[in-house]
Amino acid sequence: MNNDLETQIAQCLAGDQTGYAVLYDQFAPSVYRLCFSLLLNREDAEDIAQESFVYAFKNLRRYDPKLSAFKTWLFTIAICRCRNVYRRQRPMLIDIAGFIQNTLHAPRIETPEARYTQRSVQDAVQQALATLSPRLREAVVLRYGHGLTYREMADVIGCPAKTAESRVRLAHDALRDRLQPHGHGLLEELVNI
Repeated sequence: MNNDLETQIAQCLAGDQTGYAVLYDQFAPSVYRLCFSLLLNREDAEDIAQESFVYAFKNLRRYDPKLSAFKTWLFTIAICRCRNVYRRQRPMLIDIAGFIQNTLHAPRIETPEARYTQRSVQDAVQQALATLSPRLREAVVLRYGHGLTYREMADVIGCPAKTAESRVRLAHDALRDRLQPHGHGLLEELVNI
């Protein structure tokens, strides 16, 4: 654990609100992005990200830097809360457009045809991601949306590294099957950002 993070955590544990603010500012964007990528709904993602920080800050004394990185610990908390949303069995309101707009490259030429093509690609990817199971979507989001290694993914989702790797491979296969009618390069466009 780096010294700045140690200092911020120590400030929090001493009751200094500045430490909480610094930790929140540093990690909130990635926790929100993780939640949004898994839940595909802005309001749910905001709620779950906030819940995750409330839980983390209340239980900060339980964090052990010898067991995991702070970011891994936060992601584990957020994923557990996202899974609670999955279990509620309520229909998901899909709002993946923001996620896709931030992950696909802009067309090099701003012609109406290029904009139409980009919109078609975004629609196809949105539909394909929405059909993945929550576990496969978690794997894709952690690997490509947050750049975690398989070992880090395993720590976050609570499985062996080989299982995390297998889930990414299964997600690739599923996405490839769903995106094949739209062209072979579409999946590579999504994962090579």
